[in-house]
Amino acid sequence: MVLLECVGTLVIMNFLDPVITWLVDLMDVIGAPGAGIAIALENLFPPIPSEAILPLAGFAAAQGRVGLVEAIHWTTAGSVVGALVLYALGALVGAARLRAVVDWLPLMDAGDFDRTLAWFDRHGGKAVLLGRMVPIFRSLISIPAGVARMSLPLFVALTTIGSLIWNTIFVLAGYLLGANWSVVEQYADVFQKIVIVAVLLAVAVFVVRRVRTRRRQTPADT
Repeated sequence: MVLLECVGTLVIMNFLDPVITWLVDLMDVIGAPGAGIAIALENLFPPIPSEAILPLAGFAAAQGRVGLVEAIHWTTAGSVVGALVLYALGALVGAARLRAVVDWLPLMDAGDFDRTLAWFDRHGGKAVLLGRMVPIFRSLISIPAGVARMSLPLFVALTTIGSLIWNTIFVLAGYLLGANWSVVEQYADVFQKIVIVAVLLAVAVFVVRRVRTRRRQTPADT
């Protein structure tokens, strides 16, 4: 419970919700592997913020609770394990089933899925590598990789590299900031909000364009 006591003030201030508190306790009990488990779960349940877990692992390293390299190693391993689970989910669903779902959605058609899959075939490597360093997409990018049946060794290699870069930055930040490690999460939260706004704007533009296209096509079809 030593590490949990170190962040007790933040818990009282509701900085960490009950799930994060449990993960903090896990790290305190089993050390760096606990951070790896926490990051694996973060991949599967995106509401769990890696931006809080990783700096906390760095803070634990600064306190001598775990080794710095050990923290980076285990969190990266956790990232890869979580990504593989989502990759397997995408492969299990498969392109045919997902294509049928897309074709069923309002304002969408099977052609949208085909074009997206073709794009992923061309740029999937860059998408997986860079996606590991973008909030929200960090987890989700593994699913289309599985749907497209990207080469598993390539997927693991790119996921490892991207995760290693992301994890190292945040673990080192927590290590260097020490007791002020929570500052990292605050800045990361701003970045995440920017990404969410960008996604919402992109969706809005798509919807407007698709509605206009459908309206232009309707008279011709009738």
